[in-house]
Amino acid sequence: MDNNGLKKTLTPFALWALGVGYVISGMYFGWNLGLEKGGTLGMAVATIVIMVMYVMFSFSYAELACAIPKAGGVFDYAGKALGKELAFISGIAQTVEFIFAPPAIAFAIGAYFNAFYPDIPILASAMVAYFIFTLLNVLGVKLAASFEIIVTVLAVGELLLFAGITAPHFHAPNLTQNALPNGWQGMFAAIPFAIWFFLGIEGVANVAEETKNPQRDILKGFGSAIFTLVILCVLVFTFSVGVGGWEAIVYKNGVSGETSDSPLPLALARITGDNHVMYHLLITVGLFGLVASFHGLILAAGRSTYEMGKVKNLPGIFGKISPRFQTPANALIGNMVIGVLALLSGRTSEIITLSVFGALTLYVISMISLIILRRKQPDMNRPFRVPFYPLFPIVVLVIATVSLLAMFVYNLKLGLIYIGILALSYCLFKIFKAKTVV
Repeated sequence: MDNNGLKKTLTPFALWALGVGYVISGMYFGWNLGLEKGGTLGMAVATIVIMVMYVMFSFSYAELACAIPKAGGVFDYAGKALGKELAFISGIAQTVEFIFAPPAIAFAIGAYFNAFYPDIPILASAMVAYFIFTLLNVLGVKLAASFEIIVTVLAVGELLLFAGITAPHFHAPNLTQNALPNGWQGMFAAIPFAIWFFLGIEGVANVAEETKNPQRDILKGFGSAIFTLVILCVLVFTFSVGVGGWEAIVYKNGVSGETSDSPLPLALARITGDNHVMYHLLITVGLFGLVASFHGLILAAGRSTYEMGKVKNLPGIFGKISPRFQTPANALIGNMVIGVLALLSGRTSEIITLSVFGALTLYVISMISLIILRRKQPDMNRPFRVPFYPLFPIVVLVIATVSLLAMFVYNLKLGLIYIGILALSYCLFKIFKAKTVV
């Protein structure tokens, strides 16, 4: 027996924890690879531009989330503004983002465990993590959110501790050393890694139906989360590079060759060595940052898939609520299966890039939806209105569009795969809908 809806249990503080938690793993790994593309200057410019985009996007998206507090997020917003066809495309783009980001993080979780327990294969740890955190989300959103609050607070505290330890060893000349190795085109190549700093913040909107007072609390959750993330981004970027230059946190040997997914431990090792208690503490607690994002994105992906299933854009089984736990259990389990298959491919960097393609598509469509809804439905109840309209959504639309084009230029093969996913999904959608009508 299906239930009428999702249980409303989330508070503004829980939304802050979810918003920060979705994103915070990006502070711990992945972003440093953009330095190899753009150097300190190229990556810094890309990060600043993307930071502006996300701040304006958060306020713009909050208007949509408060006016239409549905678990489908951009799928529901586009449905009202652009019709079912583009709503479906936006829903698939959102699903691509939320389903393909967790496998990359799961692999990083496995790598952290492998550093402490070399006998445990990375893939095995990653798959166990998938099962554990999917189960946690199936058992209930309140339990899942409570866990998310704990690991997010620990992860934020660890980043502040990292900044405190590295700040006395910061040297400004390290920021200008080989600052633009590939010219200004390197800035465009660094865009996906700058986005990785903030990817997933929009997941807060996907738990709108489970928020006690969405019209009031979503804005508080979005606003406080993006403010926290901007501060953490500036601290992590500045002090990581400032310790020994960008090469020191990109390459495992600090000069060239094999790249690393552990920029913070590399920076800290230059100060304390790799046997110091603070070094081991950072690695240990750093795991909480990965877990926070992994767990939070699983939660958001479940709600997105649930909403698509509920309106029969995906098989209806995904739109069922567990009568016992009042959670979208089928959607969560289905997402886990796809995530594990992606994990088995072993192509983590490509998986991240596919996720970014989905995110940018979501940003473009959601901003177009916001602008159209303002024109088509000016009297719609909007408990929150984005400030400086239409400046904020237009700036987001321009930056996201340019970023999406740059992604295709520097990742053409993956871009074509992404287009293929959208095209195949759309064809299946049309065939399935046609049979349903008949």
